[in-house]
Amino acid sequence: MTFRQLGLSIYPDHSNFAEDAKYLDLGHKYGFTRIFMSMLEATDPEATKAKFKKIIDYGNKLGYKTVLDVAPHIFDQLGISYSDLKVFADLGAAGVRLDTGFDGATEAMLSYNPYGLIIELNMSNDVAYLDNILSYQANEPFIYGCHNFYPQTGTGLTYDFFVRASERFKKHGIHTAAFVSSKHGDQGPWNVNDGLPTLEQHRHLPIAVQAKQLFATGLIDDVLIGNAYASEDELKALSELNRYQLQFDIDFVPAVNAVEKDVVLKPQHFRRGDVNALVVRSTMPRVTYQDELNPPHDNTIEFQRGDVLVGNDDFGHYKNELQIALEPHRDPRKNKVGRINENEISLLDYVHPWTKFRFETHHE
Repeated sequence: MTFRQLGLSIYPDHSNFAEDAKYLDLGHKYGFTRIFMSMLEATDPEATKAKFKKIIDYGNKLGYKTVLDVAPHIFDQLGISYSDLKVFADLGAAGVRLDTGFDGATEAMLSYNPYGLIIELNMSNDVAYLDNILSYQANEPFIYGCHNFYPQTGTGLTYDFFVRASERFKKHGIHTAAFVSSKHGDQGPWNVNDGLPTLEQHRHLPIAVQAKQLFATGLIDDVLIGNAYASEDELKALSELNRYQLQFDIDFVPAVNAVEKDVVLKPQHFRRGDVNALVVRSTMPRVTYQDELNPPHDNTIEFQRGDVLVGNDDFGHYKNELQIALEPHRDPRKNKVGRINENEISLLDYVHPWTKFRFETHHE
């Protein structure tokens, strides 16, 4: 099984060790285990190596695995060849990300490096790049994929392109990663920093919503924060989200009762397999809570997409069935008990037949 991980980004060319170490401590507290580290310049090779080794060693002691993002000119500046990755192993890195591709045979050969370094490929292209590498009999367990991030507003990937590019990797079972953007981070690789997401539509969303969508696609294993430094609140929010199933943030209506709260928060919900266009139906609660009274309230309004509904005492056999409205409709036999957070309503697109989901509330 591939476990899903959270990661941070560090930019030693633009930061200092004390601040980076403090950030890694905070990430460790919240269960982050990956570091994306950009290696952009090596004007003084020995000083560069020392600087990077110090922070990578610090991360290693905390249980992180660091992947170094390397551009072709770094190999020249460090005076090393693509056929020998020893310098990166000596730095303590777990892998290298090749921002620029080669001819396929080169990447395949690199995946057999004697140091067991991961070779991470740039996923943000919709061409047969990976297929070419695999056709040269690459060492697949050591081939990973990681999308780009985009510092300039308007230049992030479109969703459709992201899906196509990601599917090229996922169909081969390759471990994948993509970036979300912090609202507080102001450090990136360049001197333009409008946030650092992979997907353009994520640029101004709360960080947990960005991550929920990436995980919900089923195409991304690891979610990395592109810009540094994210706030503690953001790290905490990411640490609390469910990486393996959709968990909607719900705001309850004032009149919600204890039975309805139990119906929403306690069961493992799943959408019925015989789906309809009007509502998502989670039908097991009507069995579990069939003997619990549920008088009508908030039942005469027009329900809107994202409203969470529970059948009331007038709904007979369907009393205490949980539904999520997909289309506007009225039905006085249902109580509106809450509403999915506005930023997460688009995630309803990922609730397919038999999809498992849960609810959480931060407003108790």
